[in-house]
Parts: sequence; C-alpha cells; structure tokens
Amino acid sequence: MIKKILLLLIAAVAIGLFFHFDLHQLLTLEGLKGSMDQFSQYKAQSPLLIIGGFFLLYVVVTALSLPGAAILTLAAGALFGLVEGLLVASFASTIGATLAFLVSRYLLRDTIKKRFPERLAAIDAGVEKEGGFYLFTLRLVPVFPFFLINLLMGVTAIKSWTFYWVSQVGMLAGTFVFVNAGTQLAQIESLSGILSLDLILSFALLGVFPFIAKGILNVFKKRRVYKNYIKPKSFDRNMIVIGAGAGGLVTSYIAAAVKAKVTLIEAGEMGGDCLNYGCVPSKAIIKSAKIAEQIRHGEHYGLENMTPQFSFKKVMARVHKVIADIAPHDSIERYTNLGVDVVKGYGKLIDPWRVEIKLNDGGTQTLTARTIVIATGARPFVPPLPGIEETGYVTSDTLWDKFAALDEAPKKLVVLGGGPIGSELAQSFARLGSSVTQIEMAERIMIKEDVEVSTFAHEALSESGVNILTSHQALRCEARDGKKFIIVKRLNEGNNEEIAIEYDELLCAVGRSARLKGYGLEALGIETNRTIVTNEYLETLYPNIFAAGDIVGPYQFTHVAAHQGWYAAVNGLFGNLKKFKVDYRVIPWTTFIDPEVARVGLNEQDAIDKGIDFEITRFEFEELDRAITDSATKGFIKVITPKGKDKILGVTVVSEHAGDLIAEFVLAMKHGLGLNKILGTIHSYPTWAEGNKYAAGEWKRAHAPEKVLNMLEKYHTWRRG
Repeated sequence: MIKKILLLLIAAVAIGLFFHFDLHQLLTLEGLKGSMDQFSQYKAQSPLLIIGGFFLLYVVVTALSLPGAAILTLAAGALFGLVEGLLVASFASTIGATLAFLVSRYLLRDTIKKRFPERLAAIDAGVEKEGGFYLFTLRLVPVFPFFLINLLMGVTAIKSWTFYWVSQVGMLAGTFVFVNAGTQLAQIESLSGILSLDLILSFALLGVFPFIAKGILNVFKKRRVYKNYIKPKSFDRNMIVIGAGAGGLVTSYIAAAVKAKVTLIEAGEMGGDCLNYGCVPSKAIIKSAKIAEQIRHGEHYGLENMTPQFSFKKVMARVHKVIADIAPHDSIERYTNLGVDVVKGYGKLIDPWRVEIKLNDGGTQTLTARTIVIATGARPFVPPLPGIEETGYVTSDTLWDKFAALDEAPKKLVVLGGGPIGSELAQSFARLGSSVTQIEMAERIMIKEDVEVSTFAHEALSESGVNILTSHQALRCEARDGKKFIIVKRLNEGNNEEIAIEYDELLCAVGRSARLKGYGLEALGIETNRTIVTNEYLETLYPNIFAAGDIVGPYQFTHVAAHQGWYAAVNGLFGNLKKFKVDYRVIPWTTFIDPEVARVGLNEQDAIDKGIDFEITRFEFEELDRAITDSATKGFIKVITPKGKDKILGVTVVSEHAGDLIAEFVLAMKHGLGLNKILGTIHSYPTWAEGNKYAAGEWKRAHAPEKVLNMLEKYHTWRRG
C-alpha cells in the first residue's frame, strides 16, 4: 500500500509540475507552430539530444495520460520527417502506453477485483480469448481515447507483451496519418481537420477487419476439418444422441419437443448411471439406514432405544423396487410417446454425420444426422492396486446387484475414497451393521469443502460407526489364509510402517472417469483429455458434433448433465441462427450424508483463494424451532457476501434437508437477489426453510444503521415526555 501511495504521489507531482511550468501550452497546435523554428535550430545543433529528449518527453506524456500526445505526433513529423518521425512517435507512444497500462494494473486491478470479482472474471475470460482482437480494434479507431484504453486494459488480465505489440501495430496507422500531417504543419489549421469523417470510417472498417478475417478463417477451418469426408445430401435424422443418461434424455426430449426427428441410442438401461447405479439406489439405501439409526436412538424422540430388526435382503430389495418405480419416467415407452426414436444398441461414429449402431438383437443399422450428441457418461475409476483384481472389489455401479444376494450387510467393509460417494455409502452401511473402514489419501474427507465442513462430516460419520483413516495411502491388496486385506501406510510420517486391514468387501469410490472408448472418437480425431474437449457451446472439433454430461465435465452431477443437455439440443438444432454459451455460474451440489451438506457458489476457502474482501453470516440450526421439534439441531447455514453488501457469493448449508434448503439461495443467486429479498419473503412456520430467512436476518442485524437507531431512540424518548 505504501508503494502504491508513493507511486501516486510521484505521478501527481509530475502532473503538477507539467501544468505549473505551462508545458501544456507548448503541446497545442499554436504552441507547436510558434516553437518549430527554435526546435529546428536545436535539432541542427544537437540532433541526438533532441531526438532522445523528444522521445523521453513523448513517453512521459503518454505514461501520465497528459494532454498533448496528438501534438507531439505532429511535431515528430515536422521535426524529423515521415520515416524518422514515424519510428520515434510509434515506439515512444507504445512504450508510454504500456507504462500507463502497467501503472493502472498495479494501482487499480486488485481493488477492482475485490469489489467486482464476478464481473472482472467474466471480462478476463473474454479478454483471454479475444483480447488481442478487441484491443486491435480500439487502437485502429481514433474516436476511442487512447489514454482511456491504456487505463482500462490495465484492469484486465491481458498479458503485458500482448498489450505492447498489439498497441504497436494497432496505433501505427493513426500515427502515420498524424506524422504525415506534421510534415506539412504550416497548412494545418486544427486537429479536427486531420481526421475527416471518411478517414474515421475507414479506420473503423479497418478495426472490424480482424473479426471479419477471423470469421473467414473459422469457415476455412471448418472446411479443413471436414475435407476428408463426404457430407450427405440429405439426412435420416435432425439429431442422433448416444447415451440415455440425464444428458442424453434431456437432449432428445427437447429435440422431440421442437418437432425435430431424433434418435436416442442406448445399449444398457434407460436412465443411465443415476437411475440404475448412482443417485437413486444410494438415496434409497441412505433412507433405510437413517431409519435404522433413528430406531437405535429412539430416546431423541421420547421413545425407547432399540436395536433395529431388519432383513438386509429386504433392504436391498427395496432399493431395486425404488429403481423399478422410477424407471417408467425414463423408459423407452415414455420417450417413444414423446416423439423420440429409441434404439437399443451401441452407437459408433463412422464420420461426422454417420453413426453405426450394433443393435442389441445382433443386427446393424447406420443412420445419418445433421447433428450428433455424445452423452455416454462416466464409470467408476478403479485404482491399479496390485492384487485388487485377484481379491475382488465392488464399485458404486456393481454393489447393488452383488449385495442384493447377501443375507446380511458385509461384516467388514473397506471404502476406498473420502469424497461424496464414499462418505454416503460408508455411513449408510455402518448404520446397517457393517464394520466400515474408510480410507482417504488426503488430509481430510470431502476435501472440496471448508475445513469446518469436512470436520463436521468426519464427526458425523464417526458417530455412525465409521473408522476414518485420512492421510493414508492404499498400497496393495492381499489374500492370506482365506482372508482378504488391504495394505496401507500413513503419509507424512517418517516411517514406512504398513498397516493391514481385513475386509470382506472392498468398495472403490475414488472418482469417476469419462466413457471415451468405443465410440469412434479417436478415428475422427476428436480431442479427449480425461473428458471430451468442447468449446463453450459444447461443440467438439466438429461443429456439428456435441457432447454433454459427465463425458464433458467440469461437474459430474446429474443436474449439470441435464443442464448441458438443453444447450446441446438448442445449439445443435438452432446454432446456425443463434448459439448459447453454457452457463455454469450457479451450480449447486449436495452430499447426502446425515446431516446433509449442500453448497452453491463460493465457500470460505474459495473466497480466500480469490482474494475477495468478504464477510461471513452464520445461522445455527439450534436456534430454529422446526429443527428443535425434529431433534435435529446439528448444523448451520454459512453465507458468503462482499463486505457491507447483501449480494450472495456463496452458501453452505449443513443440516437435515440441506439439499432442499439450498434451492432458495440458488434461485436468489441466479437472479441477482440479495439477502434483503430473502428476509422480506414470507416463509411458513414452523419449517426448515425459515432457516434461510433467519440467516438473512443475521446479516441484517449485523448491518443495522446504528446512527439512525440512536436517533430513533432519542425520538421515542422525547415522545414519552
């Protein structure tokens, strides 16, 4: 801060001296004409000194954003001629502009970033992609004040070297015009005479040229991508969608809704992983496990503590019944009735418009479509531990069928992974009678959450009977005397002591990897880097081939896959008219441990990492009437806002029903509503949703106008006489 103040003082003194000594009078057209004879004499006597002094003066004037840069450019032409003057003015103006740019960045960027983090992030993202083009256009059109461009670009994230060379090239045409005019200084009556309307329009056209050129290049780029393929003259379908998970279902549904002819290809079960292996079965077993835990702790509700009596087979049967009950929502029959042509088989891209389908009944079918959407999802990642294949394991995909055959929950269950899936299943099976050990290599479970939230989750799982080993690395699996063991070691310690943990079942829950193989992506050269690489419109290398869902990322959530499905459908069908960038600004997620953890936007650590000047508002559920009636007072709401403002930057909710409570904050953030709007909204009593209103009330209380309240207190005292 001291350095910034000192720099401001130096600049202020320099500007003050400039005007104190009436140097600005020299940098007028009249002043320049009046001093040309004298300057010419100085130049004849000491040419290098005059060139160096002129160069330095030009740099200082431009760097301090002082008036007179245009006059100096004329002077360069009058003093040094066209070629020499152009060189001097071009380099001096660019160096001065870059210095002004750097000063602006040093003094202003951090402050603006703290006050307007989201807006600046959006600007930076645009500048990163198109900054050179934008700057070039601004430099070419003289109606934009160059000093203002220097200051504004300094606030953005454009690279200094990019700013320099684009400015050097972009200002060259305008500099040439002024230097050339300066060679005939005596004939110039005013600066406005130099830039005629026709000349300004010519510069404007020149400024648009880079974007026209870019558009032409994109056309040629598309042609080059497709050059080895023959495009069909007509198409069987408007759209083909490969994969009937959340992304594919939404994409095909929207396509059918707007009367496009669409085929949806799925080899496995309709509904994808979420319905058959993920969200639905896991939430079903979480519910059963929670009821068992409540029975175990009946005293919380005025009842007797009892050991829950249940059949594990029936619990697993209920899981499969829940899947079966929801399956009609995603069934072939339903989507056929909606207008989607559903084909059971494996789809593979033959070229950018053709898909070969190996039908489940053994046949083969080839279809063409103007647009293809890949929505093949992801599968659980299995770490390559020595011995894991020999000893056996289950994943969040395979456990439902395998465990359905068991008479009781696995006696000894090891869960490998401390993320949301691993934590949910570890707690559930512990509550259903398994002795669960959860192994996580990181220093805490649920590492993407705040330390406070991770600690809360750790305690909740421990209370349910989960033995959590954080900072432990799995080394290998072994079979000894008919028993299975996973060998781990504790990290961050000097010794390499190995620990053997016995298990009956090993559940791998260390993440999911995109399904990329077998769809013809490699043959077409579609870039993959753990996921399919797409642009902001979900287009792949081929503008008519899109991808949506877990195969794209960056969030592997069912609701994000559905969100992307809308964009894939609309951009794929109507992208020739209008394309939409995928909006990831407000993405909620919930981990369904008990109590649940839900979040949207920034958490505390995110805000710290981004350098945002923020404050935290908390509401503890022990203060909420409904939480007290439900004997579920553990948890809190934590809201991140800018200092002194009610704008919501992020919210974390830890409580029962947190996944439902977060929805109000998602809506508020999506539509720019602050905490005052939530506070002014009526919430039913007694409900969990009131917690959101009380959190807003905590913010309001902390920002009460003390001076106004003191005046009101005096007013009421006076009224009492």
